[in-house]
Amino acid sequence: MNAPARHVVVLGGTGFVGRSLVRRLLDDGRRVTVLSRGPGPDPAAYRAKRALLTRDASLLEGDVHDVDFLRAVLDDADAVVNLVGILNEKGDSGEGFEQVFTELTRSLLTAMHDNHVRRLLQMSALNAGLGDSHYLQARGHAEREVRASRLNWTIFQPSVIAGPGDGLFCRFDRLLKRAPVLPVGRAEARFQPVWIGDVVEAFARAIDDPASVHQTYPLVGPEVLTLAGIIRLTARARGRHRLVLALPEALGKLQADVGELLPGKPISRDNWRSLQLDSISREDGLARLGIEATAVAERVEEILTAS
Repeated sequence: MNAPARHVVVLGGTGFVGRSLVRRLLDDGRRVTVLSRGPGPDPAAYRAKRALLTRDASLLEGDVHDVDFLRAVLDDADAVVNLVGILNEKGDSGEGFEQVFTELTRSLLTAMHDNHVRRLLQMSALNAGLGDSHYLQARGHAEREVRASRLNWTIFQPSVIAGPGDGLFCRFDRLLKRAPVLPVGRAEARFQPVWIGDVVEAFARAIDDPASVHQTYPLVGPEVLTLAGIIRLTARARGRHRLVLALPEALGKLQADVGELLPGKPISRDNWRSLQLDSISREDGLARLGIEATAVAERVEEILTAS
């Protein structure tokens, strides 16, 4: 890792974190290529993804699970950032999570080895490999693949990531528009929401830092908030008076069983299993990278501007 990474390939670059990170990498003077699933039959879908990115980034569509495709696009890459992720899968077998996390990571590692691209920054999650959640187990399997490789890897394990247009505060904001009372399972589950800008800064600082090689960084904010507390903060930021009804375990599980069958899975059985573990960390990975964590609770109104 003597030379800086001039050309960075980003998987998942059109997502919530990816769009901000791509802009930051470009601002740092790097060339950025974003890989996206496709190509699809609808040109409008490509244009929609293209519109999410600054024009200075390249967008390539292809089968990101195909090792040959990955070999071709990594031909002159200096570093790879893997942000690909999903929060829910079709069904509840774990196969969807394994495909997106473990199998894709395995294909990426093969292509990187074959092309002698050694630098990898891998997005994971707090509690990866722990508990009964298919999501967390698949995250853990992907981490093991990365650690067993001969690459110069760095793994990031964020708690829930907060920022304008996120899937946390903005998601509850949409629910609270219609619901004067919101029944919530695992209302006491604890999180340390981390600001999206801090996550992007962590990736940007680590990419050329030899001290970050073979390191894992838990990324958490300075505040521990319960799920109920996050919902109340969201309501308060909008000036809404809403009642959060904490459900007992049996009813909370029933809520997840019902949510599993609803369009978009507002809550799933696997979400329920993930909520059995608090998403908090005593270790401050941001501080290790010289970053002072942002207090998310102070920025909820800013977050909701994109809701």
